[in-house]
Amino acid sequence: MAKAHTNLMKNPVFKDLVSSINSPEVLSEGRVIEQRASHFTEAESCLACHGTKVEVLGTYTRETIMGEMDFPTLKGWPNQGVGRVNPDRSEGICTACHTRHAFSIADARKPYTCSQCHKGPDVPAFKVYMVSKHGNIFSAQKHEWNFEAVPWRVGKDFSAPSCAVCHVSLLVDPEGNKIVERTHRMNDRSSWRLFGLPYAHPHPKDPDTTKIRNKLGLALPTELTGEYVLEAVIGPAEQERREANMQQVCFACHSESWVQAKFKRIARVIEATNKRTLTATRLLLDACKKELAKGSGQKDSLFNEAIERMWLECWLFYANSIRFSAAMSGADYGVFAKGRYHLSTLIRKMKDYLGFLSCFRKQKSSRSEGSVLRADR
Repeated sequence: MAKAHTNLMKNPVFKDLVSSINSPEVLSEGRVIEQRASHFTEAESCLACHGTKVEVLGTYTRETIMGEMDFPTLKGWPNQGVGRVNPDRSEGICTACHTRHAFSIADARKPYTCSQCHKGPDVPAFKVYMVSKHGNIFSAQKHEWNFEAVPWRVGKDFSAPSCAVCHVSLLVDPEGNKIVERTHRMNDRSSWRLFGLPYAHPHPKDPDTTKIRNKLGLALPTELTGEYVLEAVIGPAEQERREANMQQVCFACHSESWVQAKFKRIARVIEATNKRTLTATRLLLDACKKELAKGSGQKDSLFNEAIERMWLECWLFYANSIRFSAAMSGADYGVFAKGRYHLSTLIRKMKDYLGFLSCFRKQKSSRSEGSVLRADR
């Protein structure tokens, strides 16, 4: 997570996305033109979670009770983003999860802390959790839980998982036998990266994903058609290790048959959502091939035309939500709230919009040909 700023702002694909969202539009001679967003806008939008780059621009003098003192003038401050780049070039901050002053383990263990950034619609983890059975138990029983115990005892200190239980905490059974080790690498028990990119894929080997290049030269761990960039992502053995770690958490409360069936469902959902994203991508690529959209092949943004925004929503909002709902057992969120219904509707809209663009171009071409014929006569 400490690479959150780097992976957003130094990856040309995602920097393009940030710009397309934050840049204010102006209408000039019938054309919509994007003006460059200020760093203040970026700090209050995407970088509020991903982290700003804090830089010392100089100093200023201020009168204090101790006399005149010099203070630094900072750009990119204040910021709580998890991937903040600090003036000493270190990356990340503890206070994204362990709030200032208290530096409380209890705060970090409660899902409200994660909800600061993981609420959606692009990362709807908190909303999915709160409508799940686990979230229901948390809401009903949280006042009885011990959020400060170390190690954390399953069934004694808490009775249902929170974000921290599944991803980072040191857990033991009621007799004190270790279930899983503590980790601060949030994907250490996750075999799949479920969100943030067009396709779910095995986690990248290196947290700095700006180093990755697919066949089109894009800094993505998959091709636009879904195939993995194999040299950039973890292999099956590492996926199995991480999945086994996550399953150890599940086994603390659930039977083996329940856990195995649950993980099979998640795998099928990943397969199905990737397939539907591929359908949306093929529609977009067809639009680019017919020169009805520009795209990266013409050195243009992937996100500044209507059909490109539809494609973006297919995977950034709806495929993500479906996968989160499968992983966290928040079923309805993956159907009508922000899931399958919306994804299937948007794919149909993309198909119809592509047909509209084709028809419009034919009519425009016919009118042009008619004008030429009249001129010849």
